[in-house]
Amino acid sequence: MDWDWGYAVDSLPLLAEGMLVTLELTLAGSLLAYLLGLVFAVIRQLRIPGLSQIVFLIVEFIRSTPLLIQVFAFFYLLQPAIGVKLSPFLTGVIALGVHYATYTSEVYRAGIDAVPKGQWEAATALSLPRGRVWTGIILPQAVPRVLPALGNYTISMFKETPLLLAIGVVDVLNRAKEAGAETFRVIEPYTLAGVFFLLVSYPASILVRKLERRVGTV
Repeated sequence: MDWDWGYAVDSLPLLAEGMLVTLELTLAGSLLAYLLGLVFAVIRQLRIPGLSQIVFLIVEFIRSTPLLIQVFAFFYLLQPAIGVKLSPFLTGVIALGVHYATYTSEVYRAGIDAVPKGQWEAATALSLPRGRVWTGIILPQAVPRVLPALGNYTISMFKETPLLLAIGVVDVLNRAKEAGAETFRVIEPYTLAGVFFLLVSYPASILVRKLERRVGTV
């Protein structure tokens, strides 16, 4: 099948709409992953009896199962079981956020462990409240150290959003599929969808590498 430039240009607006949805999924999922991952990390660092073990089991279970299966389970099994019906988009955000939160939690823990022991000892000597220790001393030092790793996980999440096609999320890949189904030409829309991903993920990876060098010099 020959490449049709006219059809490729005509497909761009539809694919751009899908790319906007993909970016929204990535940004919302990343925000959830960052916040929930930090909660998981702090709970495990505090070693709260019972709760820390539960969080550990949740993290290991999610990390040990494929994202696609988790998406299916949440959309087709968990929601009907609890009597809640969420849109495919919101389901995708939650699935991506929870899945990657288990990875960002380990990143945060590494950053927390990298805080010099003397900082903890000084906080103890000053009898600072536990909340003040975390918000004023530990996290301000730990979080900047792990920003490059968090950025890499955001890029990985961006590239995994096409998995949400399985539950009907209208992202750029789903738009390419729709265009191909209407005209029976698939080369142009799928190729352009890949180009869209490249145009976003490659510059993002360059920014992350620059951030790595920046953090390394601080």
